[in-house]
Amino acid sequence: MLILTRKSGEKIRIGNDILIQPMKTAKGKVKIGITAPESIPIYREEIYVQIQTENKESRLDQDLHLSLLEQFAETNQETMVKETGEEI
Repeated sequence: MLILTRKSGEKIRIGNDILIQPMKTAKGKVKIGITAPESIPIYREEIYVQIQTENKESRLDQDLHLSLLEQFAETNQETMVKETGEEI
């Protein structure tokens, strides 16, 4: 991790496209201005973690639904074979 000291208004450039600028500090809080291309998502860490958690839960739900659907299809196919004597 690179740690830099900046005064209000002094900028930090990351690559060619990202500019970070401390705007002001007050009561232990720092306001930061960030200029970056729209294609680069910018999140507060707690929001990023929440998004990652929700995405993981969504994938688990999709996996569960897919698993249940596969089980249903297998059961349905077995039932059809028993009833007709023919495999599908």
